[in-house]
Amino acid sequence: MTTRMTTRRKLIAGVLMFLTVLGMQAGGAAAQAWPSRPIRVVVPLPPGGGADYLVRALAEPLRLALGQPILVENRVGADGRLGVEYVSKQPADGYTCLTVGTTNMAHPALFRNMTYDILKDFTPVGLIIRVPFALVVGPGVQAGSAQEYVTMARANPGKITFGSSGIGSPFHLAGELLKSMAGIDMLHVPYKGSGPITTALLSGEVMSAFAPLGPFLQQVRSGKLRALGILNGYRAAILPDLPTLEEAMSLPGFALDAWVGLLAPAGTPRTNIDRLNREIVRIVRDTQFAKEHLVRQSYEPLGSTPQEMGETMKSALALYAKIVREAKIPAE
Repeated sequence: MTTRMTTRRKLIAGVLMFLTVLGMQAGGAAAQAWPSRPIRVVVPLPPGGGADYLVRALAEPLRLALGQPILVENRVGADGRLGVEYVSKQPADGYTCLTVGTTNMAHPALFRNMTYDILKDFTPVGLIIRVPFALVVGPGVQAGSAQEYVTMARANPGKITFGSSGIGSPFHLAGELLKSMAGIDMLHVPYKGSGPITTALLSGEVMSAFAPLGPFLQQVRSGKLRALGILNGYRAAILPDLPTLEEAMSLPGFALDAWVGLLAPAGTPRTNIDRLNREIVRIVRDTQFAKEHLVRQSYEPLGSTPQEMGETMKSALALYAKIVREAKIPAE
């Protein structure tokens, strides 16, 4: 009797162990199966913009790499904040991601009632590209260099105008940073996009602008407009002879980088994040992809680790908060 009970217990224990191992294997297989359905990438800006173009260019090679469609969804509103808020509330399962850029890093300093924390509510996937910024002047401006521009601004306080794509935009804040570091006073003129800024520069309506270099490249190369310096902390590959403003004006620490990256809701499995990061890095660093989709937009491939993106975000948040505070830009 005792022997029979012992045998039964051993049999039950063996079955339980088998089921446990089977369950672990099934769980492992399920984890490895990601992705098993389409992945949504939310772009919190209108179709046709830089981030939208970038994600749509990545969609097909990512589909081939991951075996699932990449669905691009534009959720527009509140200067991009609505789309960010939406993704912050999505399941952390690796099937919803969000594009972000430098504009998003300024929002916490510009808006009081934020419904999300860009650091706590998201986990970085990685930086995808960086975008050269430039100080561009119109044909009527006599300054031939960044240093001459600053000298002219010092001699004419409050009379030098600079355009940007809007109050609180990275380009507006770049101008405020230059004002602070160079000790000059200039008048900000907000516009809606690069097209109106180009027209205003060519007509003399505004004297200068802080803007992405790409949309102005044709006019700069033709001599209709002049680029005096790169705002980023590196020289631009498309105009390698153009110095940074830090170099041109001997302003140590002057750098305002622009980039586009990908986030996922906080708590997304690390294996999913790492797989997505790996594929994006491989794609953007591919010479043919860069030539066809990035260089023509004046973008430079980046492909960072999630950790590097996290550190970049923290630095950008701190810098923009400092600029907004020192420029006394009121929060909405």
